[in-house]
Amino acid sequence: MEKIIAINGLKKSFGRLEVLKNVACSFDGGGVVSVLGPNASGKTTLIKSILGMVIPDGGSILFKGQSIFNTFDYKRHIGYMPQIGHYPDNMKIGQLFKMVMDIRQQDAVDTDLLKAYQLESMYQKTMRTLSGGTLQKVSAALAFMFNPDVLILDEPSAGLDPLAAEALKEKILEEKTKGKLVLITSHILSEADEISDYIMYLFEGQIRFYKTLTDLKRETGEQKLSRALTQILSSSSC
Repeated sequence: MEKIIAINGLKKSFGRLEVLKNVACSFDGGGVVSVLGPNASGKTTLIKSILGMVIPDGGSILFKGQSIFNTFDYKRHIGYMPQIGHYPDNMKIGQLFKMVMDIRQQDAVDTDLLKAYQLESMYQKTMRTLSGGTLQKVSAALAFMFNPDVLILDEPSAGLDPLAAEALKEKILEEKTKGKLVLITSHILSEADEISDYIMYLFEGQIRFYKTLTDLKRETGEQKLSRALTQILSSSSC
């Protein structure tokens, strides 16, 4: 089975700081992968490299068997939700959605979150008047809107109220059953515990481990992800 994303020997430095050190991994469809790790571990740089927002210093990234370098076509198959969305201050919500559809030359295919978050009733509100939570809802709706094969969600629950976060979680699990790949970065371990199939842990630019959540819990004898992580990380640092 061809990997949706295959990464090999990925390296990236900013000045003298090595952010990614020879990272190699691959991702299949039909699963949720939570990319965990402390701040400055390389999570965001890895994701932005996949998205073409950061140009690596070395290595390769293949999307469905084809290199992502020097092409933008593959991005049509990815829905991205940034940790903090930046949109034109004076643009209205409705105008933003129309602009994105015009750019992609594609109508909205999936409006589930648009409806769940009642964003259509806010179409006349300008972006600068929105709370952080509402901005997150807009970003979430945009990520899912075109029914992409891959969803990359950077701290998706940050700023969302509990009901909105639950709606997003249910949507993620629904998309997984359709065979999609969902990549998530998160600091909320309870959230990762509920929805993840795989856990990738980055530390100082390297993959400390990448295994199924089931295996991680079985190997440590723990039922909670937080306790399993604590055990495996403390034992590996000895």
